[in-house]
Amino acid sequence: MDYRLAFDLAPLGLALSRERIMVDCNQALCEMFGADRDQLVGQSFQVLYPSADEFERMGQRIVPLLRSGSTYADDRIMKRLGGRLVGETFWCHVTGRALDPRQPHSAGIWSFEDLSSRRPVSATLTPREREVAALLMDGLTSKEIGKALAISHRTVEIHRARLMRKYQAHSTPDLVHRLLTG
Repeated sequence: MDYRLAFDLAPLGLALSRERIMVDCNQALCEMFGADRDQLVGQSFQVLYPSADEFERMGQRIVPLLRSGSTYADDRIMKRLGGRLVGETFWCHVTGRALDPRQPHSAGIWSFEDLSSRRPVSATLTPREREVAALLMDGLTSKEIGKALAISHRTVEIHRARLMRKYQAHSTPDLVHRLLTG
């Protein structure tokens, strides 16, 4: 079997990493982010995030799961790099695994699935609102979100209230539904 061909033609975006730098990626990832392979290989994953702060916080948050040898997965808002949609944010399902759990960022394999066709980003959100929204969609409570983000549950409730105003939601389940459907 030609594993290189399978990697290149996979229907999901794929990337191999070392120390959070993309060392290889496939065509699906390039198309998803509107970039050429030369624009991505050798770059930090930070270029795919709406902000450097979100990149740093996500890196810290995933370490415990990667250290356990588990596969990490979440839905998060990412940013397109080029093409007619340059700078556009979109929901993306990201799954990854560290090749050596003792050194979680030393090397890994990551998949990316563009969720924009079924979950558009319909409001301008702050970096923290994006994080809270992603964890709300995972079904976490304010206390669980606060623990995951290392902030108080009251701060989470403030962000959730802002999200509810932006999405004109009447309850948390309504907000989650609106986040999922755009």
